[in-house]
Amino acid sequence: MTDGDGAAPVNTATQITFLGGGNMARALLHGLLRRGRTPSQLRVGEPVESQRALLQRELGVAALADNAAALEGAAVVVLAVKPQQLLGLLGELGDALRRQRPLLLSIAAGLRLADLSAACPGLPIVRAMPNRPALVGAGVTGLYAGMDVPAAARTQATEITDAVGRSVWVRRETDLDIVTALSGSGPAYFFLLAEQLAAAAVAQGLDRATADLLATQTLRGTGIMCDGTATLAQQRQAVTSRGGTTEAALAALAAGGFDRLIAAAIEAATRRSAELAAQFGRPGNGAA
Repeated sequence: MTDGDGAAPVNTATQITFLGGGNMARALLHGLLRRGRTPSQLRVGEPVESQRALLQRELGVAALADNAAALEGAAVVVLAVKPQQLLGLLGELGDALRRQRPLLLSIAAGLRLADLSAACPGLPIVRAMPNRPALVGAGVTGLYAGMDVPAAARTQATEITDAVGRSVWVRRETDLDIVTALSGSGPAYFFLLAEQLAAAAVAQGLDRATADLLATQTLRGTGIMCDGTATLAQQRQAVTSRGGTTEAALAALAAGGFDRLIAAAIEAATRRSAELAAQFGRPGNGAA
């Protein structure tokens, strides 16, 4: 895995079109504008009128009902529609895409390169798995591309996803299923842990409002501390005094099989990600 953090600023000469204007697309658009893009260099194809109005009002970008018109002049096309709709959309836009030959950056969860390539033969394609913290500029995105995708296209993809946080390239496409399980679903695990911590404190006699505040702020502060140079293990050890309260709590978690539960959760989410890829994929490309 290689880290995309520290990439050069976005090449502002490149026209980028988004197909789909949902939450993640808007987060990326916000990030690109913060990093020096102008609204005229960004375009969105979006069928829902209220979404188009929101994009134009919030960001000042052109949002068009006609996807083919939105593609005109685009060097990069970000595929940000639901995976069950994407292959059909690419089939409709096949002629326009073949004429322009843009880089395709897919943030549609689960759809494999084989399925995307069958819909858009010969085009460079990068798959991306961002996570929900991208909505606040603190995301992390896993990226994968085949060996045929040139370095310049990889750099373009990294520049776009770095606009909402950090990016990492994985070695195998199946690694994106693990990325989905870890960072894609990961925010829910931390929220659940904070919920359970608050509930346990209430059971010990603390009032609900105080428990929720303490759990929420502890979760927030811990996340900020992760920006330091210390490893996760070093951060944990710094909080854990020999014979103290944290050591007692961690021993109770270990005795209860905490590590096995986490491993089972990641395994279940990884397996489900692979199942969804097979469900959304085009028959004849290894998908069931």
